[in-house]
Amino acid sequence: MNLISKYFPELSDVQLHQFEALQGLYEEWNSKINVISRKDIESLYLRHVLHSLSIAKLIQFKSGSKILDIGTGGGFPGIPLAILFPEVKFHLVDSINKKLKVVNGVAESLGLENISTTHSRAESIKGHYDFIISRAVTTMPDFVSWVKNRVAKKSLHTLKNGILYLKGGDLTDELKLYKKATLYDLSSYFEEDFFETKKIVHLPLKYKG
Repeated sequence: MNLISKYFPELSDVQLHQFEALQGLYEEWNSKINVISRKDIESLYLRHVLHSLSIAKLIQFKSGSKILDIGTGGGFPGIPLAILFPEVKFHLVDSINKKLKVVNGVAESLGLENISTTHSRAESIKGHYDFIISRAVTTMPDFVSWVKNRVAKKSLHTLKNGILYLKGGDLTDELKLYKKATLYDLSSYFEEDFFETKKIVHLPLKYKG
């Protein structure tokens, strides 16, 4: 939890309590439905919470924004970002229903009213969103094919509407089709070794009605 306070010192008391509660909630849920490995649950704030919040180092979502989290798993990056941006609407989607049971349980315990969930495949989701976020659920070409028609027309941010993708390693081949993709090294935001090879990929996408 000290990691969160270290990099996000402006949190309100409510947000601090919500972030502090995550460890106990995920340990409790994980004992019933395994969504996080044992190794990762011991490093929850580093490997999941702070990793999710790296998006907030790149962009501050504006009030009223709509964010789609595809393949959210146990609620990452959606839940930590929903705590940080209570005036932003987050739609968390996963194709495995039991994972969403954990997401809904955690969100309810935290009193997060800006989260909605859908049990669905990504390509079946309707509506338009300012940004589509995810943590490396597939290759970028596949991901783009799932979400290319889900981007809102009007941009509320200086960063163009599109995909914000958390991924690690060498992405050269995967991104060679996407000349407009920009890579942001998480090591420029966080000093921990875990982030050394991790990146955010921003890929602007055009609105399609």
